[in-house]
Amino acid sequence: MKFEITDDQSKKSKIPHEIFLTNLIGNHILWFVATLGLAGSYWQPLALVPVFSFATLVYTLWRARRSKRVDPWYVMCHWQICAKRSRIFILMLLLLGVVSGLGWIGYSQLGMMKEAVFALIGGAGLLPVMVTVLVLILMESDALHQAALHQLPDRMITAYPNPDVRVLEE
Repeated sequence: MKFEITDDQSKKSKIPHEIFLTNLIGNHILWFVATLGLAGSYWQPLALVPVFSFATLVYTLWRARRSKRVDPWYVMCHWQICAKRSRIFILMLLLLGVVSGLGWIGYSQLGMMKEAVFALIGGAGLLPVMVTVLVLILMESDALHQAALHQLPDRMITAYPNPDVRVLEE
């Protein structure tokens, strides 16, 4: 649906999506790939990827919770969209951590071959995370576009109804 909102609210509603996209594209793709070649000599730049990601995700969740109290309805709805997707991304990163931990246990305690551990971590850990990153980039890009067009998905309207906002298009 399309709503009658101010341009200021439209601009503020883009912020959570821009933050999340910066984390996904700038941090998890560009910075990670750029520093991967340095990892043998300098591990510190590569270690910044999870630090920056953790800070960004925590900020997004904190700001979405705060948004329910301080922001206009339309801006708050976009923060909630971004927070939900941040939780999905956190779950995928936790899955990667669990699979990596199981791989380490399998290698160090159960005598698994190094190649089997790489296959386990790559297939059950990294691949789902990479697919999730791709899907989240597409979804967040669409949400950013919707914020510019003063639109919201129908599920947000049912989750957070607001009778005071004027609907321009169904």
